[in-house]
Amino acid sequence: MRVFVEGVGLLGPGLAGWQASRPLFAGSAAYVAAPTVLTASDLLPPAERRRTGTPVKIALAVGREAFAHAGRDAALTATVFTSSGGDGDNVHQICETLAVAELEVSPTRFHNSVHNAAAGYWGIASRSQEPSTSLCCYDASFAAGLLEAAVQAAVDGIPVALMAYDHPYPEPLHTVRHLGPAFGVALVITPQATNASFAALEVSLVPGAQGPTAMVDAALDALRATVPAARSLPLLSALARSAAQVVVLEYVAGNHLRVAVEPC
Repeated sequence: MRVFVEGVGLLGPGLAGWQASRPLFAGSAAYVAAPTVLTASDLLPPAERRRTGTPVKIALAVGREAFAHAGRDAALTATVFTSSGGDGDNVHQICETLAVAELEVSPTRFHNSVHNAAAGYWGIASRSQEPSTSLCCYDASFAAGLLEAAVQAAVDGIPVALMAYDHPYPEPLHTVRHLGPAFGVALVITPQATNASFAALEVSLVPGAQGPTAMVDAALDALRATVPAARSLPLLSALARSAAQVVVLEYVAGNHLRVAVEPC
């Protein structure tokens, strides 16, 4: 499948947006890890803003940047959301509640516990009524999201925004399912090239045990290895360098996605 990239959004430890992070991926600046900076989105009304957890804040931040970069109307664009763990803080709080006698889960916690909560808040923020898909595929969640977005763009002939995000669980869940720092990425892709397109992606499923592409920088590669959404880093690096490159992303059952990147 051949699709085109119009916009990118990024948020992570030491990665304060796509434009600020491009020199790191291009090799012209050194990566310095720092806590991920999260803020409530002013895209939401105050009541909804107060209810949002970490995943929603990440998804709205990277989605907003990607659409601003693309110059495209978010209200008219289909979306794919993908996350390995959803709202880990909320899951922790619900588990704590269910471990005591009262068993009273608040309605806010309940509606934030569903895996498509970020998609719902995005619909409120963007006023979009376009189709939206929410996925989870363990460590391969980014690859699954990219594959789904590319299929929708190629088959349905529509622009699609992909938003991938993860953040760590609190203890004791963190010991059982270790996830690295809060991280999110968004891509706005189209089935045909537009004036805003800056890269083309040829996406294909590759059977077999070919290893995924690693990052040259050891700290960035450690981030890639510990956060499912950060499996996107090799692709972001290729996009930042504006050079032809083949990136391999891990998928499921020993299979991989092969993504051939070409600058437009």
